[in-house]
Amino acid sequence: MAKCKKAEQISMFAPPPDGPDFAIEKRAMTRFDGPVAGVDEVGRGPLAGPVVTAAVILDPDAIPEGLNDSKKLSEARREVLFDIICETAHVSIASAAPDRIDLLNIRGATLWAMVKALEGLPVAPAYALFDGRDVPPGAPCPGEHVIKGDGRSLSIAAASIVAKVARDRMMKRVGQAFPGFGFEEHMGYGTRKHLEALDRLGVCEHHRMSFRPIAERLAADQAR
Repeated sequence: MAKCKKAEQISMFAPPPDGPDFAIEKRAMTRFDGPVAGVDEVGRGPLAGPVVTAAVILDPDAIPEGLNDSKKLSEARREVLFDIICETAHVSIASAAPDRIDLLNIRGATLWAMVKALEGLPVAPAYALFDGRDVPPGAPCPGEHVIKGDGRSLSIAAASIVAKVARDRMMKRVGQAFPGFGFEEHMGYGTRKHLEALDRLGVCEHHRMSFRPIAERLAADQAR
């Protein structure tokens, strides 16, 4: 897990005209009389690498401009916003490795990592907003799920950016350590290049053994 403490800085980017806002957070802050964290994940679908979650408590008086669903931002903009979020907000990052994904399944591992991200915040949130359809059991505070939350809540949007940049950086390091798979390009997703590399190189320790394309190749190898 990683933590970033709050500092003073704002973004150069203008807010998207139809993007997320701070309305859900304001209601929750009033009701629960304390800070609200946005929580999101990246990496449910890949065949390799961790699922990464981030929890972010934005400073209502220093919200970076330009926050949006990470999928709607360029890599360069995500990188800039990542640094600004870490300088202006409370941030915690947690990940579930492939072996934990295989043990718990991807949903269970994601919910586990969401709890760990919340627990890692330097300031305890009074409430949490979770992107998607689940509120993880064992969370250290009450919360609610927000469907398509990265496009509705600025806190969740910030968490989506942090999680995406953090995971991409992890996978680029994995790509350097395990050349030939192309992890630094496809980030572990099941692209044609990745599947061809699997056929050529076999499975490595960063693959999710329970995911079908990997499990099928392992079974075929054992049958030979």
